[in-house]
Amino acid sequence: METQDLIYGINGPVVTVRNSRSFSMMEMVFVGNERLVGEVIGVSDKVTTIQVYEETTGLRPGEPVYGTGSPMNVTLGPGLLDNIFDGIERPLKEIANQTGPFISRGSSVPPLDETREWDVTVMVKVGDQLKGGDLYAQCPETPVVLHKCMVPPSLSGTVTKVVPDGKYHVNDTIVELTDTSGKVHALSLCQKWPIRTPRPVSQRLQPTVPLITGLRVIDTLFPISKGGTAAIPGGFGTGKTVLQHQLAKWCDADIIIYVGCGERGNEMSQVLDEFSELVDPKSGRPLTERTILIANTSNMPVAAREASIYTGITLAEYYRDMGYHVAIMADSTSRWAEALREISGRLEEMPAEEGFPAYLPSRLAEFYERAGMTENLNGTVGSVTIIGAVSPQGSDFSEPVTQNTKRFTRCFWALDKSLAYARHYPAINWMQSYSEYFTDLDPWFLKNEGKEFIQYRKQISVILQQENKLMEIVKLIGSDVLPDDQKLTIQIAAVIRIGFLQQDALSPIDSYVPLEKQKLMMKVILHLYKKSKELLSAGIPISSITQTGLFDKLIRMKNEIPSDKLEMFDEYLSDIDKTFAGIVSA
Repeated sequence: METQDLIYGINGPVVTVRNSRSFSMMEMVFVGNERLVGEVIGVSDKVTTIQVYEETTGLRPGEPVYGTGSPMNVTLGPGLLDNIFDGIERPLKEIANQTGPFISRGSSVPPLDETREWDVTVMVKVGDQLKGGDLYAQCPETPVVLHKCMVPPSLSGTVTKVVPDGKYHVNDTIVELTDTSGKVHALSLCQKWPIRTPRPVSQRLQPTVPLITGLRVIDTLFPISKGGTAAIPGGFGTGKTVLQHQLAKWCDADIIIYVGCGERGNEMSQVLDEFSELVDPKSGRPLTERTILIANTSNMPVAAREASIYTGITLAEYYRDMGYHVAIMADSTSRWAEALREISGRLEEMPAEEGFPAYLPSRLAEFYERAGMTENLNGTVGSVTIIGAVSPQGSDFSEPVTQNTKRFTRCFWALDKSLAYARHYPAINWMQSYSEYFTDLDPWFLKNEGKEFIQYRKQISVILQQENKLMEIVKLIGSDVLPDDQKLTIQIAAVIRIGFLQQDALSPIDSYVPLEKQKLMMKVILHLYKKSKELLSAGIPISSITQTGLFDKLIRMKNEIPSDKLEMFDEYLSDIDKTFAGIVSA
C-alpha cells in the first residue's frame, strides 16, 4: 500500500509527520516499516503528532505512516479472563510462545485466541427486534463466569439470520442484524470499542451497596461502595501492592482487573506468579478464572503505560454491561501521571506544578468518573469500582497526583510509613484516612447488620481520636500524670489498634473477616471499655483492671475465634463480667 505520509521527526515515543491531511485526532496508526502501533495526539495544517506505544529505537525519518481510520480500540469477547495483556491489549502468553520472553517490535498477535472454540448458546430467533446492549448469545468463558455477547451500543435492527447452538470461534458470525436502512450487520462473539470513550449506560445509580473486603479497617472505618472510587497513597514499602492483592482476592466483586502500570518488572512478575497460585475463596478454583491482568512494567514504552489505564477501564465497563460487579486495581496512577509528564515534555507543552501537564486533573477525572453503579442498556445492573494506588515521592501527600486524586475519589486510604515499619498491616493511618460513603451505605448497614454496627463504629472512631489527642500530651509530659480514665482510653485504643485494625494476611482465620465477626469484635472491645469505666467510677485503680489480662486476651481474640464459631464471643463477654465481678467483691 503506497502512502505519501512519511516520518519527519522522532523524539522518543513522539513522532511527527509534516504536511499531511490524512489523519484525524485520536486515530490509531501504524508507524514505520515494522508497523509500530501509535495514536494521533495532535493535528495542525503543518504537523501531525503521534505517540507510539512501542520502542522507537531504530526508527528513521522517511519511513511510512499508515492510518487505520478508527480510534485506538480494544477487542472485547470471550478469552479475556485468565489472560495477561500489555498496555495495548497484546496477549503476553501468546507472544512469549511465539517470540520468547521479550516482546518483539511490531508484534501482530490477535488479543483473543482465534483458534479456540466456544460452546455458544444463541438467545434470539429470526424476527426478533434488538437494540444496543441486548444479549444475543452466551458461552461459559471460565467455569465461574458466563460470557454474554451484547449488541454494540450503536446498532439496532431485526434478526434475519441465526446459527444453531454449537461450537464457534470468536470471529464466526452468530447473528445477522438488518437495520432500518436495509444494511446487514454480522454479529460475532467479539466487538471492538475505543478505549478513551466510556461505554454508554441507561442510567447511573446511587452507590448504596458496600464492597465487602474482609479487611476490618476498611469495612468498618472507611467503607467503599460497589461503583465507588478509592485512592491508596503511600510511599515505598508501605504495602500498596499487598493491600491491592488482598482486595483482589477477598472483595465480593465478580470480576477483578489488575493493571500494573509502570511498576518494577520483578515486582510485576511476582504479582503474576502469585495470582496464578491464588485460590478463589468463593469457588475454590484458581482466582485467575475471574481475573484479567494488564502488565505494563517500568521498562516498557512510556506511551503504552498511559494507554494501559484506559485499556483496563474499558474491559471493566464491558463486563459491567453484562451485569457483573467489577473491581479494577490500578497500581500505580503515579507512574501513569509520570508518563503524561514525559510525553508532555517531549511535546514542549507549558508545564504546571512539578512539571506535570496542566491537564493532569482532567485526565484523572476522566478515569475515575468512569466508575459507578449503573443500570445497563439491557436492563441489568452492574458496577465498576476503581481502587487506584498513588506513589508520592518521599510519602509527600501534598504532591500534585495525590492532591488531584483526592478531588475525584471519595475514599482515601492513607498508608503510613511508620505503621509499616512497625509491622502494622494494613498500614492505613486511621487519622489521615476518610470515606465519604457513610451517608450512602448506612441504610444498607442498618438493614443488614443492625444499628449496633453503626453505633460501635462511631464509638471506635471517637476512642481513636481521643487517643490521638492524648498521645500529644504523653509525648510532652509522659503518661504517669494522666488521670485513670484517660489511661483507660489509651489502653482500650491499643486493643483497637492491635487487636482490631491490625490484620494478618497470612492467617487462615484472620485474613478475611465477615461483617458479623467484625461487629462482635467491636462489641466485646467496647463491653470491656464500658465495664472498665464502671470500675473506675467505683474507685478501683486502672492498675487493678489492666492486671486482669483481659486487654491482652482481646488482642489475641482475632486469631482464636474462627468465622464459623462466632458463639465463642459470648464466652469472652461472660469472662469480662465474671472477672470484674470478682474485683468488685474483693
